[in-house]
Amino acid sequence: MNIHKLVIVESPAKAKTIKKYLGSGYDVIASNGHIRDLPVKKLSIDIKKNFTPTYDIIKGKEAVVKKLKDKATKSQRVFLATDPDREGEAISWHLAYILKLNTEEENRISFNEITKNGVEIGINSPRKIDLPLVNAQQARRILDRLVGYKLSPFLCQKIHKGLSAGRVQSVALKIIVEREYEIRNFIPEEYWSITAELIKKENQFFIANFFGKKNKAILLKSQQDTDKIIAEIKNSEFIVTKITKGKRNKSPAPPFITSSLQQEASYKLHFSAKRTMKIAQELYEGVNLEKTGYTGLITYMRTDSLRISKIAVKECAELIKLTWGEKYLPKTLRKFKKKSGAQDAHEAIRPTYVMIRPEMIEKSLTSDQFKLYNLIWKRFVASQMANCIQNTIRIEITANEYIFKVSGFNIFFDGFTILYTQNQDNNLKTEISIPDLYVGEICDLKALVPEQHFTQPVARFNEASLIKYLDENGIGRPSTYASIISTILYREYIKKEVKSLVPTELGEAVYELIHKYFPDIIDIKFTAEMEKKLDSIEGGTTNWSDILSDFYGDFAQKLELAKEESKDIKINLKSTETDIICERCGNKMQIKFGKFGKFIACSDYPTCKAVKKFIFSIGIDCPKCGCEIQEKLTRKGKKFYSCSAYPSCDFASWEKPVTTKCPKCNSMLYQISNKLICKNVDCNYRIKSTDQTEQHVG
Repeated sequence: MNIHKLVIVESPAKAKTIKKYLGSGYDVIASNGHIRDLPVKKLSIDIKKNFTPTYDIIKGKEAVVKKLKDKATKSQRVFLATDPDREGEAISWHLAYILKLNTEEENRISFNEITKNGVEIGINSPRKIDLPLVNAQQARRILDRLVGYKLSPFLCQKIHKGLSAGRVQSVALKIIVEREYEIRNFIPEEYWSITAELIKKENQFFIANFFGKKNKAILLKSQQDTDKIIAEIKNSEFIVTKITKGKRNKSPAPPFITSSLQQEASYKLHFSAKRTMKIAQELYEGVNLEKTGYTGLITYMRTDSLRISKIAVKECAELIKLTWGEKYLPKTLRKFKKKSGAQDAHEAIRPTYVMIRPEMIEKSLTSDQFKLYNLIWKRFVASQMANCIQNTIRIEITANEYIFKVSGFNIFFDGFTILYTQNQDNNLKTEISIPDLYVGEICDLKALVPEQHFTQPVARFNEASLIKYLDENGIGRPSTYASIISTILYREYIKKEVKSLVPTELGEAVYELIHKYFPDIIDIKFTAEMEKKLDSIEGGTTNWSDILSDFYGDFAQKLELAKEESKDIKINLKSTETDIICERCGNKMQIKFGKFGKFIACSDYPTCKAVKKFIFSIGIDCPKCGCEIQEKLTRKGKKFYSCSAYPSCDFASWEKPVTTKCPKCNSMLYQISNKLICKNVDCNYRIKSTDQTEQHVG
């Protein structure tokens, strides 16, 4: 008997939270992300027929599809409630196709926040699937497939097998490589500074910095220039000639959007973009709180909008007034100017219930969840608070017509800084103490301190600064930044040194090849313009196949020309020496690149042809025989873990073993996503894992 309305979401966690709000009249199940996609083993795009894609059920999703179909046929009505973005719209469209739903019917719902109010608004506001939004996703997916599947074989042929090239990831690689070239080619220039250590008559010490002469700055380029000025002023009187006092207002930063959340989480929490988005997804979908059960804690985290609902603003104002007093409220409601080109589809990222302070629910959250929720909560509340007001002072001191300057401030009213400061504003609370001086006052000179400096090259990118650069230049979309960086790290085109992103030899070789034969693919302006064209499809005024046709015609010609011009070119990467000793001849072995990726070979090749697989020990003993477990790669590049004694020992696992033992049965635990699990069928113990803590969850 058909008694239920079926709601299909993307994740099981989200399903639990929504089910709590909808009640017994609804059945809520998860598709676990995409169920249909372009098959991996072939291009799956008919270029001659307007770039028509061919979709298949994703391998491993057959059981999920069967369950969805069974549930749909037994339900009175089916609602598609995937994430409220371009990717989510496409998943709903694919679900409609699989379940034979009419796309002209109003069966699509979306939730900006997983709260009782948000779910009720969504379920009572069904609409048709937004086909232009689906077409925008399809066009982007097809374009990336064309570039990847046509360009990647060219790289493999010229460098080695297993390489890939993506449309936006190649631009990110270019940015990192060209920054490295800029640093290498940088020639430092010498310059000097002079600091005057001065004493007010009442024995108060302060420092002033050399500026120039008669309001004209002087750049000290050598010790000779510096010594000359010191000689002219060392016996002079240091007279206060100008004092300027004022007040400075500092406004709070707006609430987070996707890109600013990734940047600030990188700076303040040292989270990667991938880690940030994973945790934000968990907070959006719902966390099991002690008193209220599964609750969505933040609004949708893939957004470029700075809008805030009137209800949220009102609730936040009540919280501020209750906690810090009315003087911490701004005189007028804040309105943040949206970024040019923003889609403005959702609110900014904010807590769904601002009255739920982070410390109130800390015990229900993992360490990472607490840190990110705390960051989001503080940023949002601070964005609705009064300005920080500073008393400022600028003083000019003259010595033999040369000018020294000193400036500082103190806090008149702390405003929003009582709660939160941006990473770039961490000096807001650093007050500089200056004695109470007056014009005409003569200060005693304690010392003149010359110091040599050299100009420094621009800094390497880290994840936060790269995301900022991509965002400011319209490259890719904030929701893709995490996967872009993860991909080029995984492919070993770049590596992390401390926090900096540094290109590898392989990454530079890939960049040089693409730069030579396909400059448009990695041109920043070209890529940004392509993003605008892809976005224009959403409005329904641009035909997605026309955009693909315009791009592909030129791309295909350049690809054929590149193949012809480079037919005799083969790039050989340098070998890296290891401490591994060759068992045949005693020489050290080297890491080399072959058609199947990295391998280890004797440095005395071709005299000695000893080779080994490129493997890492993970520092854990095999549970079967006690030998070491090693990280290995399949021929297709998929990572797995097996015993070094293979084939005499057959231990192998797709999941990474960890040092922690199961507290119930003492068996080995394995890392799966953010959980540690025991594979012992009689135990099935699970532990929620973070970098710092582990908490028992069942």
